[in-house]
Amino acid sequence: MTPLVLPCLLLLWCWLAYGLLPLRWQNSHLAGPDASLQRACEAASRGRWEPAARLFEEAGQDWERRTLYAQRLGDVAAGGHDRWLKAWEEARPGNPDAALVAGCAGVAYAWKLRGGAPAHRTSRSQFEDFHRELRASRDDIERASALRPDDPSPLVAEIWRARGLGYSHEEMHALWSRVTDLAPHHFEAHSGALRYWTAKWHGSRQLVSEFAEKAAAGAPPGSLLAVLPMMAWYENHFDKLSAADFLDREVRALVDAAVADVALADPDHPRLPEARHLLGYFLFRQGRYRAAREQFRHVDGFTEALPWRYAHVASLHYRAVRTKTGRKALMDRRMR
Repeated sequence: MTPLVLPCLLLLWCWLAYGLLPLRWQNSHLAGPDASLQRACEAASRGRWEPAARLFEEAGQDWERRTLYAQRLGDVAAGGHDRWLKAWEEARPGNPDAALVAGCAGVAYAWKLRGGAPAHRTSRSQFEDFHRELRASRDDIERASALRPDDPSPLVAEIWRARGLGYSHEEMHALWSRVTDLAPHHFEAHSGALRYWTAKWHGSRQLVSEFAEKAAAGAPPGSLLAVLPMMAWYENHFDKLSAADFLDREVRALVDAAVADVALADPDHPRLPEARHLLGYFLFRQGRYRAAREQFRHVDGFTEALPWRYAHVASLHYRAVRTKTGRKALMDRRMR
């Protein structure tokens, strides 16, 4: 046996037995596995709209799922693969699903032009293009909302416009009232609004915390909204975090509340993977490695979620944390 064979076999055994590393390529477009959505996105990138249409038909009035589908398919169109969307609209004029994807695509394209850099590292021309495209997306969003007035998904896209265009607090409150009238516990709507209220956008550390706490306090168990205070804390601290910050008693209480809510959530909740990513990261930073590993096992292979989307290379950040989590969880087990 050559010197390299034994270490390789040992590493392979660890992968298989304990899931120390995700072996597959990381999907940077989704937060977790969704075979139907993946197939629809792949078909769209090849110019076929029919799988996307079936996806929305199957979603029915599951607003959370419709919003996710529209965002991810809108990302495909915004990435330069939009022939399928134009063909869909031509084949089915006035279709609310196609109109919704078009609205989300316009918003996604605007954010793509802006880029993910902080404001001080974003050029004036980038901001001009960003604002121009956000303003242009208004017609598509309003059309989607008019075609299906009971669907909050177009208004969720409007929240992203509100953040980018700098809606006043009064305008944001008015928009939020329309959203919650249709879907009072919509996770993605809350997640988008939470970012509006952060200090780096149009709120403050206090306002974002108050928003998250109020939403979590009035939410039914299993809605995932108990994750919002943890998310707000991260948004307030992510640029100046130390290991000790995660061990604070208050932060541990936020994580415990999120753990309980995630455990009660419908396993098919389309936003559950996003909650698992952030929760797994917090558990890792608190040294609760076995609990963190359980969260990561559900989402291995996917990285479109906090905290990875704030990293320069999301897949590498996820892999590093996931690997350390698995190794330390294994060590914890041996010590017990």
